[in-house]
Amino acid sequence: MVFCIPVLANAQNRNTDSLRLTIPEAEGLFLKNNLQLLAEQYNIDINRAFADQAKLWDNPLLVTDQNIYDGKFFRHGTENGVQYGEIYVQVQQLIRTAGKIKKQTRLANDNTLGAKAQFEDVMRNLRYVLSTDMNNLAQLQNTSTVYTTEISTMQSLVKGMDEMLRVGDISQKENIRVKALLFSLQNELSENIRQQVDLEKELAMLLHLDDTSWVISLAGESFDSTKISDLKPGLLRDSAIQFRPDLNFAKIAIQYQSHNIAYQKSLASPDLNAGVEYDKLNSYVPNYWGLYLALPLPVFNRNQGNIKAAKLASQQTDINFQQAQNQVSREVTSAWQKLINATGMLNTDNNQLQSNYDTLMKNMLDSYRKRQVSLIEFIDFFEAYKDTRVKEWQLITNQRNAAAELNFAVNRPVIQL
Repeated sequence: MVFCIPVLANAQNRNTDSLRLTIPEAEGLFLKNNLQLLAEQYNIDINRAFADQAKLWDNPLLVTDQNIYDGKFFRHGTENGVQYGEIYVQVQQLIRTAGKIKKQTRLANDNTLGAKAQFEDVMRNLRYVLSTDMNNLAQLQNTSTVYTTEISTMQSLVKGMDEMLRVGDISQKENIRVKALLFSLQNELSENIRQQVDLEKELAMLLHLDDTSWVISLAGESFDSTKISDLKPGLLRDSAIQFRPDLNFAKIAIQYQSHNIAYQKSLASPDLNAGVEYDKLNSYVPNYWGLYLALPLPVFNRNQGNIKAAKLASQQTDINFQQAQNQVSREVTSAWQKLINATGMLNTDNNQLQSNYDTLMKNMLDSYRKRQVSLIEFIDFFEAYKDTRVKEWQLITNQRNAAAELNFAVNRPVIQL
């Protein structure tokens, strides 16, 4: 009897309709197809439209009045030498003083810059998710190859052991123990495939792939330790302070509040409402032309509360910016330390260990078939071999994810993935 589970066939079927992508290729699709990015871009255009609107003057106001009834409805003209029918027309224009339009436009432009910074930060976060998903998927796919190879080996061994059990060369206990090991490997592969499906679902959302597309991640190998050791954390922090969009957004917030203080102060200056008016038959002359001026007197309300609130908000954004700077420095240092630590776990000894294990695995399998080693020795070595290969891919993924985190923290490709 040979254990078999459908997930093996399913994995093979999935691979036939897969997209084989490197991380740069995946990023290309991401920038082109990601719906969240496309939606976020509209915020920039929306704020540009608000900035255009802020530049506009208020529309002039037309006021008119005329008699409805003075013994007759809508009587206009001359009757019996008497003129009838008042007509009153006034055109008003609100004139904003103290540069309010210019200051309001600056605020709208600041909002546009803030929308750009937020868009770039969304893109930075999604890129990081994409990179780590591709790295983790590569690890799972490479690990599944280890499981598949071992399952194939164990299935071949189980077939031979069934024949040996039939002729009495081995015990039923030994036969069942090997089959249990095979079943355990198949369960681990099944869990591996489940995790792959979850990651591929997330990648399909990021890359806007159809339901029939699956991704094979071609994420590369580990990075050269010499290249990693040359990184200078101080320079990385300086670079992050320059390029991080979230920190740029905090700078824009300071600028916005500074402009807002100026705008709120300008609101304390009253706006002038000016106009021309014409009045027929309701003044000391039959056709009256006049100049209309209206100006609120800033006696009680001089916008004191809003000015005070703007100043407090400005102080608040200064503190937030300092906090953001500290946060960026901590994130860069942490990501750099993770990368140094992960790289230190990868060395030439690991490569030699893998080569030795591959050779010993073949020898151990032959020795067990020849009954030169016990079942316990064989199973112990088999499981140690599997764990070593799985941890090897985990170490590589840890280093690549640490590199992705450093790129994310600095917001530029410090390490090419």
